[in-house]
Parts: sequence; structure tokens; C-alpha cells
Amino acid sequence: MNPLVVVTGGTKGIGRAIADRFVSEGFDVVICARSVEGIPETGESTTPSLLPVAADLSSRAGVSILLNYIHSLSRPVDVLVNNTGIFYPGQIHNEAEGTFEQLMNTNVASAYHLTRGLVGDMITRRQGHIFMMCSTASITAYTNGGSYCISKFALLGMSRVLREELKPHDIKVTAILPGATLTNSWAGTDLPEERFLKPDDVADSVWAAYSLSKSAVIEEMLIRPQLGDI
Repeated sequence: MNPLVVVTGGTKGIGRAIADRFVSEGFDVVICARSVEGIPETGESTTPSLLPVAADLSSRAGVSILLNYIHSLSRPVDVLVNNTGIFYPGQIHNEAEGTFEQLMNTNVASAYHLTRGLVGDMITRRQGHIFMMCSTASITAYTNGGSYCISKFALLGMSRVLREELKPHDIKVTAILPGATLTNSWAGTDLPEERFLKPDDVADSVWAAYSLSKSAVIEEMLIRPQLGDI
């Protein structure tokens, strides 16, 4: 049976690139998003495959849908990639009412509850690798970042806490901090492609971190476009 990976926000952009990379390396990958239209479920087989689940992880009910599906597989999760995230521009003093709650629920609470739902089995097996998709916004305050920056700072904080908690259980925790990446969120930009990271750049970095020996872990990986932040 193929090893199993879970990638949230896995139907497009960075998440899909990570999922495809692990499939190419012989893993089955559960991918979750609010819509998984156009991604057929191939089911269990010896051929590495994508296993799509439709759920809105900004709610506890959505997280439960995903956890119930994963548990129904009766298979250990080797890698969890908490990649679900949304971005709304704005400033704390003028962003729309509800923006803070929406971003915190989607970008932070989803990772918190999903990790809690899966990490117990990792602890029992003393095996697993958790990736948290943070951002350069986790370490840099942007004037138009508002609650997005708050959520990404919080996600990095969660990653650091998990790292300390899970050290004695042989579970690795890696925070990935990518800069501007050419995904649909930048659709319509006039900037040239070379000013951006490619989703495959991030996916290759995740795979490289996963591929280290059992005695080594990359705690935090900061990835920027060659010419710097946009």
C-alpha cells in the first residue's frame, strides 16, 4: 500500500503542486478544498493517486468531514500539509467587519483542528511530518496585510509550538514561508513571471525537507523570489 499524505487547499496553486510532487514519488494524496470538481476519485490501488474531498475547512464541520474521510481509509498519515489559506487586502482599522474571523478560521483554526485530529496516531507510531504553509507575511508586517498578516504570524507561532511539543515523539514540523508565488491570486498582474516563485519551487522545497534523514529536520524554510519581495 502506498504511503498517505494529506494536503489541504490541494486542488490548485501551491497545494496542487505539492500533491502532484508526492504522487510522482509514489504517495497517495488526500486533497481537500471547498470544490474538487474535475478531480476524479480513483480510490485505493497500487497506483499513486489523488483522493479528493470537498469540505470548507473554515468551519469545524468542514474539518470533521475531512477527518471522517481520512479515518475511514484506516491508513496511517505519513505527511500532513496544512496549506488552506485565503487572502483579503485591507488594514486593521478599515477592513470589512468579519475579515479577522474569516481569515483566522481559514488560515489558523483549520490547521489547529486538523492537526489535533491526526497527530495522536503519529505520536503512537512515533512517525510523521507536519508542514505549515506560512508566508513571508509571517515575519513581515505589510500595510495592506491587516488580518492576513495576523493570521500568518499566528500560524508560524503554532508551528514553533508544535515543533517543541513533538520533538520527543519523533514527529517533524516544518514551517514553509514562501514569498509571492505565481498562482491564481496574482491573475491579471502586469509583473513578469520571473518576479515570482513558481508553485513547483515550493513543492520541490517541501519534498526536499521531507527527504532528509530521520535525524534531521528543517524547522523553517524562507523562500523568496530572486529579486526579493514584491
